[in-house]
Amino acid sequence: MKAFYTIILLSTMVLVSAFKTGAELDSVLVALKLGDAAQLSRYFDSRVDITLPEKSDNYSRSQAVMVIKDFFTSTGGVKTFELKHHGENNGSNFLIGVLQTNNGSYRTTLFLKQKGEKAYLQEMRFMEE
Repeated sequence: MKAFYTIILLSTMVLVSAFKTGAELDSVLVALKLGDAAQLSRYFDSRVDITLPEKSDNYSRSQAVMVIKDFFTSTGGVKTFELKHHGENNGSNFLIGVLQTNNGSYRTTLFLKQKGEKAYLQEMRFMEE
């Protein structure tokens, strides 16, 4: 009977963890669809790798917000984001999709790493299609 309760408790913890990660991924997707760098920054790790068509670097959280905001502005504004694929690998999540802007489309790849109870964006890549 004790083993049964242990299994139930562990299953519940896994489901709660998956739900939190799913909610975070949904929030990241909403922020991308809206082109909202401030909302997206809530999920930035302390350092974020950002690859844009013209540059690529590792930025602090505050620098990353400015870089993404400038990118969204320079592309004429975000129309929407269409998720093509998502998955998980060793506690990390990835999202692949197409960011539609007023000046073109960008294949977008995001990598999030679970740290404690929260998933943090560690890498973002935007490549012109």
